[in-house]
Amino acid sequence: MFQGETAVTLDDKGRVAIPAAHRDLVAKSGNRLVVTYNPFEHGCLWIFPQQEWERVRDEVNALPSVKAVHRNLQMKLVGAASHVEPDANGRISLPASQRGASGIEKRAVLLGMGNKFELWSEQAHLAKIRETIGEEQITEDMLELKL
Repeated sequence: MFQGETAVTLDDKGRVAIPAAHRDLVAKSGNRLVVTYNPFEHGCLWIFPQQEWERVRDEVNALPSVKAVHRNLQMKLVGAASHVEPDANGRISLPASQRGASGIEKRAVLLGMGNKFELWSEQAHLAKIRETIGEEQITEDMLELKL
């Protein structure tokens, strides 16, 4: 399970280092990752271990493609997916098209989100983290939490 927030820097070749604390987990999952768009929020890419990605991919592809929203989700997740493997220094190369579309430049934030990583542009992360959850947004499921 991935968790934690790490400020990261992309090098001139568009590579980002997986934090040392997560490298063993990545290695145990086959050392293959999949990078794709976050279809729900701009400024963020999702990075899945291969096995978790296959589960997500199969669920998304099982949606009936006659609905435009399903095709849109399939395009952003499956159509844009890129397989990457960490190099000897634990770096992965992010596709230029994904970096450009999500606005991820030199400085970014990598979040461990349980089954995947989220890589946010520094600006998008800052904006998102500054948002508060208003009382009107609280769901029934959230009311059950003991925070």
